[in-house]
Amino acid sequence: MLQLRRVLRLSWAGQRWHHCAAAEVKNEPILEFKHGSPERAALQKALQDLKGKTEEIPCVVGGEEVWTKDVRYQLSPFNHSHKVAKYCYADKELLNKAINAALSARKEWDLRPVEDRAQIFFKAADLLSGPRRAEILAKTMIGQGKTVIQAEIDAAAELIDFFRFNAKYALQLQHEQLISVPISTNSMVYRGLEGFVAAVSPFNFTAIGGNLAGAPALMGNVVLWKPSDTAMLSNYAVYKILQESGLPPNIIQFVPADGPVFGDTVTSSEHLSGINFTGSVPTFKRLWKQVSENLERYRTFPRLAGECGGKNFHFVHKSADVESAVNGAIRSAFEYSGQKCSACSRLYAPDSLWPQIKARLLEEHGKIKVGNPADDFSAFTSAVIDEKAFRRIQGWIKHAQESPSLTILAGGKCDNSAGYFVEPTIIESKDPKDKILSEEIFGPVLTVYVYPENKYKEVLQLIDNTSPYALTGAEFAQDKNVVAEATAVLRNACGNFYINDKSTGAVVAQQPFGGSRASGTNDKPGGPHYILRWTSPQVIKETHVPLNEWSYPYMQ
Repeated sequence: MLQLRRVLRLSWAGQRWHHCAAAEVKNEPILEFKHGSPERAALQKALQDLKGKTEEIPCVVGGEEVWTKDVRYQLSPFNHSHKVAKYCYADKELLNKAINAALSARKEWDLRPVEDRAQIFFKAADLLSGPRRAEILAKTMIGQGKTVIQAEIDAAAELIDFFRFNAKYALQLQHEQLISVPISTNSMVYRGLEGFVAAVSPFNFTAIGGNLAGAPALMGNVVLWKPSDTAMLSNYAVYKILQESGLPPNIIQFVPADGPVFGDTVTSSEHLSGINFTGSVPTFKRLWKQVSENLERYRTFPRLAGECGGKNFHFVHKSADVESAVNGAIRSAFEYSGQKCSACSRLYAPDSLWPQIKARLLEEHGKIKVGNPADDFSAFTSAVIDEKAFRRIQGWIKHAQESPSLTILAGGKCDNSAGYFVEPTIIESKDPKDKILSEEIFGPVLTVYVYPENKYKEVLQLIDNTSPYALTGAEFAQDKNVVAEATAVLRNACGNFYINDKSTGAVVAQQPFGGSRASGTNDKPGGPHYILRWTSPQVIKETHVPLNEWSYPYMQ
């Protein structure tokens, strides 16, 4: 099947995709990188090529590479002596130039047939799936500290899926039309937004950067993309692949910048039409507040889409399969050092199962290998992203060490001598309201609260009310009545809910992702309705018979 898909991709090269071809889009297979496999050899070569190298990454404005005096460096998380990228910040003047360059291309791009725009993203997906796969994986691993499988799931499979499925949905949208009657024809035109979209992407998923900038562009918008300082290497590779795939120069402006400078500049422009954001709650609130304060100057009401993280839970019932609950917790809490918006951060275990769960958690924890993912493919996880994250997580571990209600059961060691390493940490809390169970940590720290098994109904209410976030959650139970009950009680506690599965691992087109409350606006990227956020539909009625009088029959 995989060989057939490769043949189909080759046969489609250089041709326009028809809407019937889009119907054949499927999720990208996740490669395994076993010993002796061609993908493993290609990845090892790409990793070797990056060793000790520093890539120069300019701002790209108006199709031209621009360097400013504010030069920065991206460091490898697991080897902070390695500067993986040299880049620069765009200042306010350059950002305004980027806005003008984007606006100059908006009308022509918006009028371009959606089939043409979709073709660019299908081609980019094919490049990522084939000849550029090893490169994007290696740059994600070296720059963001991901293991082989975490990079593969993110920078290859998910990003490819975003590009292909968004393009498929955009093509299908053209065929969702209105009712017409014999004397007139009605049609819906899916225009881009009038102005520009500001895309602000995070470090933890290469795919999110490509989607935050790419989805609006696909729908006829022009974009200013501010990538994360700690994902510069991979994000620039995505940007270059889009250009190679036929994206015109001024459609996406690549503008690394200081956060407040970027926010102040885009929100003060009368042409702001949308913000596509993934990051922290305070930053998104600041942007929202700035937009509200500038409402009088905008030509249109800006669309605001934001995903802001979570305090995700695993609820374990006495009827749960213990092995599934334990392995799900290990993967969800500690893969990519817990630096996923969906990572399990709090686990609620019944007292009757706790001795068994605890023993198994500690046993499996002892097998986790933390290391350099580029040199040692047996490492399960690696360093956290930077010094700031290291210090923040270290502060939470210190809180656990000093609190009388918290006990560190495993892990807790921190070492930033060579890289920003934090040992996966398991903590037990006697206080269900301790801040460690309500505030986001974004690191490899799992806190467990043990509850009396007959009090599970109260615990479900506790889970719902403890944290301001509502992103992901999971329940482990074999009792179908409890499954139904928990699903009802936790209806608003998360946007992605998992039954007998971990809280991470959403797949494009299978589990569109997002949450509400403090977790964001729940626009569900990866689903068919997400692209509608980046359109301003116009209804056109064409009448085919002349109007011969203005009066009505009842007036006779």
